[in-house]
Amino acid sequence: MNPIPNSPIIGEARNQELLERATSYVYEKTPQGDLSAHFFFPPDFDHTTQQRPVIIFFHGGVWDISAPTQFIPHCHHFASRGMIAITAEYRTKVRQDGGPEEAAADAKTVLSFLRFHAAQMGIDPNRIIACGAAAGAHAVLCATLHSHENTEYPSPKPQGLILFGPVTDTGPKGVGSDLFSTPKEAKTQSPHAHLPQKDLPPCLIFHGTADRVVPIESSVRFSKRYARKGNRCELMTFQNAGHTFFNYNSDEQNFGLTLHAADHFLVELGYLEPDPLAGEFQ
Repeated sequence: MNPIPNSPIIGEARNQELLERATSYVYEKTPQGDLSAHFFFPPDFDHTTQQRPVIIFFHGGVWDISAPTQFIPHCHHFASRGMIAITAEYRTKVRQDGGPEEAAADAKTVLSFLRFHAAQMGIDPNRIIACGAAAGAHAVLCATLHSHENTEYPSPKPQGLILFGPVTDTGPKGVGSDLFSTPKEAKTQSPHAHLPQKDLPPCLIFHGTADRVVPIESSVRFSKRYARKGNRCELMTFQNAGHTFFNYNSDEQNFGLTLHAADHFLVELGYLEPDPLAGEFQ
């Protein structure tokens, strides 16, 4: 497999400043360090009397870098729309010597954490939307598609998915297979291998046709396979767009299009009231 290119996150300093305004909770202590989930609450939110839906984001970076600031602009939008918006850390190569298996385990842990502490945090445990980019999307899909074996904690399975350029195939011909502990584990944890299934949450996928990290063909195949057995799965493609096309600091137009499409998706699911500022999507 060709080496996956690393690139700095544009506007990272500004995003770090914004992250300091979040309310952060440690959801897991690992031998490599604590992992936090950074919360952005809606205006006038009272966790003692209200329960709000949650939208949680898992950054990309192909399991190499830790970039929880990637989705801060999205968190601000959805918090302003009335949801509890969260950006989650997970173990990566650079910071905790982690890989795909650790990332998937961490996604499961934080999603279970949200349900376990729902009453104390004002979370509606039956309205959790999980979002992820590339490697983060892979972690989200593992939490969704894998069987829940740890009965001491609530299921990590979310009620809806929003995915950006997702890694859906980690088999021998997929993305990142050589980053797993073994080829067998890479195949076992490939989301594509866990489909079709019944009763999966509604899923919205965004993907650029010029993505050189995660081929668009993988999302085409995955969306068709996900939609079997009556599941809802929508694929929205962006012509000539690369891997980072949806980021706030990468392409303002595509950022706006994907954000409003995601907003409309949540309106259709009944999580949000229609946004009067996004008339073309309503």
